Amino acid sequence: MEKLLALALAGACSTAAAQTPANNPMPDGSRDMYVGLGVASAPVYEGADERREQALPVLQAAWSNGVFISGLSAGMHLSNQPSLEFGPLLAVQRRRSEKGLSDDIGAVFSGTGHTIVRDPSPNKAGMVVNRLTGVDVQHTRLQAGGFLNYYLTPQLRVTNTLLYGSGNGRNGALWRVGLQHIGADLGPHHFVSVGVGATLANRSHNQAFFGISADEAVRSINPEYAAGGGLKDIHATARWNWSFSPSWLLVTGVQATRLRGSAADSPLTERPTNLTVSTALAYRF
Repeated sequence: MEKLLALALAGACSTAAAQTPANNPMPDGSRDMYVGLGVASAPVYEGADERREQALPVLQAAWSNGVFISGLSAGMHLSNQPSLEFGPLLAVQRRRSEKGLSDDIGAVFSGTGHTIVRDPSPNKAGMVVNRLTGVDVQHTRLQAGGFLNYYLTPQLRVTNTLLYGSGNGRNGALWRVGLQHIGADLGPHHFVSVGVGATLANRSHNQAFFGISADEAVRSINPEYAAGGGLKDIHATARWNWSFSPSWLLVTGVQATRLRGSAADSPLTERPTNLTVSTALAYRF
């Protein structure tokens, strides 16, 4: 289960919110669960220059029938082959308003988090600039799709997730592909995993989150911009687990993301390269 949790707390990172945990065979009728509390530092929205530091609840669970909950996603492992994982997947696309992404990063249940948002930096004229002012709110959406992972070795796997339903039109699609090394013991009770990946998006998703319509251009400081589909970002992750007792675990993750293509060229993008850092203390039931 340590490997599973090492891959799950990337829920604080939008590009990994639907990442599927490794399958963990267990006796029939059993389950494995972690709950905890952590903190994350992340951009206010994808491409933002400003950052948000936020407390967040953590929940991850897996059952012997293959069902799992991991961050903002849930799914089911259907394969009995140790080298192949596949199944259906549901994930929440977080709401984006003038204040940025919604506060519930890393959580799959309602909770009150303490959020600190830094004041926007002034521009050269000394005026505070918020590029999301006047831009349509993108409402919370439930995305549906599936995952397919293949193990090249017991520790190295190729991951694929495909999700549909993002954006106000519910017609945005995201395909995430990655390569993960999910097992490296640095010593007693210490475990590290690393990975690289890319996200491809269709035009509807990129237009919803990076495009500017004619009406939005009138209401905001942004020029009209038509976003296209294709490569949206590339990213690299590293995660460290420290099991300092059979029940308590400290999990820390770092993800570097660089926007590409239409996402990087969008007038909403202030910083195409950004870093997300999260750490959490979790208790195993």
